[in-house]
Amino acid sequence: MVTERPFKPRKESTIAYIGLGANLGVRETTIAQALRRLDEDERTTVLRSTAPIETEPVGYEDQPPFLNAAAKVATTRSSRELLELLLEVERELGRVRGEGPRYGPRTIDLDLLLYGDDTIREPGLEVPHARLHERRFVLEPLADLDPGLEVPGRGRVSALLAELE
Repeated sequence: MVTERPFKPRKESTIAYIGLGANLGVRETTIAQALRRLDEDERTTVLRSTAPIETEPVGYEDQPPFLNAAAKVATTRSSRELLELLLEVERELGRVRGEGPRYGPRTIDLDLLLYGDDTIREPGLEVPHARLHERRFVLEPLADLDPGLEVPGRGRVSALLAELE
C-alpha cells in the first residue's frame, strides 16, 4: 500500500528517495513519526510513502526483525542538508549512532537512497546508497513507490529486485 500526499509547491525542488527502518520500540509509530517530521520541514515535502514491511535483519542477525519502508520526497535542500535533516530526525527519535554492533538494533534508521539522478561520493555521503542494489528490504519498498525508478549506474529498481530472486 502506498500513501500519497499533496505536493506543497516550492522553488526548484529535487526528488529524493529515503529508506526508513526500525526494529526497536513501537516500530510502525516511529516510522510514522519520522515521515511526519520530514514533512513538517519547510523545505521538504513527503510526496508518497509505502506501508512498512517486516524484514529479517541483515549483517548482524541476533536482533529483532525490522520494519522497512521508503518515501519519495521533494526538497529544496542540498543532498548534504537533506542528510543532516535525516540525522537530526534520527536523534530526535532516540537513535544513538556508534553504540552497539554495526547493523545492530535501532529505534530508527533513515537513509538517503537517491537524490535526483545525482551520483555523489563524498566523506559521509554516498548516493545512490552504496548497498541499495543488494538489499531486498530497500528495493521492495522502492519498487512499490515506482518500479520504473532508475538507480544511476545500476538500472531499474524492478530489474535490480528481480536479480535478487
